[in-house]
Amino acid sequence: MYEAHFGLKQLPFTLTPNTSLFHGLSPHYEAIHTVLSAISMGEGIIKVTGEVGTGKTLVCRMLINELPSNVELLYLPNPVMNGHELRQALAKELWLDQSGDDIALIDRIHEKIIDLHAEGKLVVVFIDEAQALSDEALETLRLFGNLETDYKKLLQIVLFGQPELDERLQQHNLRQLRQRITFSALLRALNMNETVAYIRYRIAESGCENNPFSLVQMKAIWKATNGIPRLINQVCHKSLLIAFSEQVNNVPSKAVFNAIIDTADTVKPKHYFPTFWGWRVS
Repeated sequence: MYEAHFGLKQLPFTLTPNTSLFHGLSPHYEAIHTVLSAISMGEGIIKVTGEVGTGKTLVCRMLINELPSNVELLYLPNPVMNGHELRQALAKELWLDQSGDDIALIDRIHEKIIDLHAEGKLVVVFIDEAQALSDEALETLRLFGNLETDYKKLLQIVLFGQPELDERLQQHNLRQLRQRITFSALLRALNMNETVAYIRYRIAESGCENNPFSLVQMKAIWKATNGIPRLINQVCHKSLLIAFSEQVNNVPSKAVFNAIIDTADTVKPKHYFPTFWGWRVS
């Protein structure tokens, strides 16, 4: 690819979440801090929501790395399941027999969680893409959230989802689950300064000594992507590819312009010269 051309040791703008390139900007740091604090306090159900591309999966992976050693994590990345399948998935994560009816599964899971609690473990479930959970599965989670001692919850649940999850939870039939969510975090888009810092950090952390993007170009990328990290990554990656194909060390503004035009869901600029989104091109 273009790593050698720009002196990079890795690709800085891949779509696959890369925890080594995590930059602790406010939206992500606040979400991580909220979840870790809620877990330490023994809260039952915690929710993290954000628009597509704002970094929910990366935050989830960072949290997995930051969890205390006494946490027994049950990770469910595929939430498309009914209530019985959810019980089986939890049993599998706990290395339990998945056969039998719902009552048998619940009894095994409950006993295992009590045993882990006796060992000083905190049992935490992470569910990614939680907006895809069926109503039946959400009700199953609520019932598991009722497992508790006199002092704390035996099972803590963290839901990661798109804004559609918030809309789902407003339904009357889900009001009991909604009322059990004690802490929520919202992953917002990056502002202009955060976007500039994000691009600079990823370039530098990937080994490039001289940032090939100008400040004007980074501002243009922010405006075109509305500060959505996934779109920022796509535009920057395509811009670097174009610059590499032209064998230049600094990204031309025309390359950024073409990358924006080529990327779905970006706001399209009408021109890039002599001004790029109102910022004069140097």
